[in-house]
Amino acid sequence: MVFSSILFLFRFLPAAFALYYLVPRRFKNAVLLLLSLIFYSWGEAKYFPIMIASILVDYTASGVIESHRENRFICRCALACSMLFNLGMLGFFKYTNFFVSNLNSWFGLGLPGISFVLPLGISFYTFQTMSYTIDVYWGKVKAERNIIDFGAFVVLFPQLIAGPIVRYTDISRELKEREIGLPQIQEGVKVFLLGLGSKVLIANNVGALWTEVEQIGLNQGFLQLSTPLVWLAVLAYALQIYFDFSGYSLMAIGLGKMLGFEFPQNFDFPYISRSFTEFWRRWHMTLGSWFREYLYIPLGGNRVSKPRLYFNLFVVWAATGFWHGASWNFVLWGLFFFVFLVLERMGLKGFLERHRVLSHLYVIFFLLISWALFAVTDFELLGQLFTRMFSFQGGMDWIYYLRNYLVVFVLGVVLSTPVLKGAYQKLEKNNALALVFFVTILVVSTAYLVDATYNPFLYFRF
Repeated sequence: MVFSSILFLFRFLPAAFALYYLVPRRFKNAVLLLLSLIFYSWGEAKYFPIMIASILVDYTASGVIESHRENRFICRCALACSMLFNLGMLGFFKYTNFFVSNLNSWFGLGLPGISFVLPLGISFYTFQTMSYTIDVYWGKVKAERNIIDFGAFVVLFPQLIAGPIVRYTDISRELKEREIGLPQIQEGVKVFLLGLGSKVLIANNVGALWTEVEQIGLNQGFLQLSTPLVWLAVLAYALQIYFDFSGYSLMAIGLGKMLGFEFPQNFDFPYISRSFTEFWRRWHMTLGSWFREYLYIPLGGNRVSKPRLYFNLFVVWAATGFWHGASWNFVLWGLFFFVFLVLERMGLKGFLERHRVLSHLYVIFFLLISWALFAVTDFELLGQLFTRMFSFQGGMDWIYYLRNYLVVFVLGVVLSTPVLKGAYQKLEKNNALALVFFVTILVVSTAYLVDATYNPFLYFRF
C-alpha cells in the first residue's frame, strides 16, 4: 500500500485516523502498532514474522544492555546480536542475489539465486532499529521497557516504508506523551497534500518522459536517440526522483504531525546547492545524518590524518551507494560523490564559493551525470547512455517530448527552488485561498490517480 493510492487515501487513512482519534490516550500506541502492522502486511503478509522478529530482537538486546551496564562483555554481545540480525536480514534479502551473481561471474560457479520480493522499507527500518540499540549501548537513551511503545516506534506506518529515517531519540518523548490539537492536524494535512501533489502531479508526470526514453533504450539502445533528448530525459529523471522522494517524505512528515509526532526534515531544496558538500546537507538529510553518526564519526571522522580522513570518506560513500541498491552502478554512484567531496576538501570548495554562477552550473552538470549513473544498472546500456550524452547526435525527436512535457518541466524546475516560498507563506495566511489551493491539489491528484496507471515509487526498490 502506498500513500499515493486511492486505497490508502480514501479507505485506510480515514478508518485509521478515526480509530486513532477515538481511543483513549493510553491505548493510542497500541492502536498505532496495530494499524502499522496492518499497513505493512497489506501487500507483504508473508514478511509479517520478520517485522515481529525485528521488534523482539532489538527490544531484547536493548533490555539486556540496560540491565548489564556494568558488564561490557554482555553489552557488546547484545549489541552484536542486534547488528548481526539487522545487517544479516538486510544482507540476505537485498544482497544475496548480488553476491551470488558476482561469485558465479568471477569464478565460473553455478550457484543458484533466490527468488523473492524485497520486503518493503527494509533498508529504512533496519537502520532505524539498529541505531536505537547503538544509542542504548552508548548511553544516549534508556532502553524502552514497554514493548508496545517500542513496537509502535519500529513500525510507525508514516515513515516505515521510505523514511525519513526517524531515530528513537527524535520521538522518544512523543511516544510517551504527545499533544494532538486541531492546529497541528491542520498543518499535517497541508504538508501531506503538498507531498501528494509533488508525487502525483510532478514526479509521476515528468517521470513518464524518462520511462519512455528508458524503454526505447532497453529495446533499441540509447544510441538511436539524439543527444538533446537523452539530456532532457536525464533531467526528467532528476526531477522525478527529487519530487518522488521528497514528496513521499512530506507525506510522511504530514501524517506524523496528524498523529502527534514531529519527524525530522529530509530535504531542503538540494538543487540550489553550490557544492556537493552542501548538496548532501540538503538531500536525504536523515540518511546523511545516520551515516555521519553511526559510521563516519566511529571511524574517526575528520579528527584524523589526511590519508585516514580520505579512507573514512571512501568507506562512507561506498556504503552510501551500496545502501541504495544491490548493483555496482550504485557503488560507483556513491564513489562518484566521494571523488568530488575530496576535491572540494582539497580546495575546490573555496573556488566555488567565489564564483556563484559557476558553482551552480558545476553542481547541476555533474549531478545530472550522477543521476544517469544511478538510473541505469546495466553497464552496456549505461555506456550507450554516456556515449550519446557526450558524443553529439542531432535530431528532432526531443522537440516532441519538450512540447508535451514543457509545462511540468517548468513547474518542476521552479518548485525545486525556494523562489515561491514567500508566495506560499502569504497564501497560507489567507484561509480562503489556502482552502481552495489545498482542495485543488487533492481533487486534481485524486483525478489523476483514478485515471492514470503510471504511479511508480522509485525508492521502494531501495
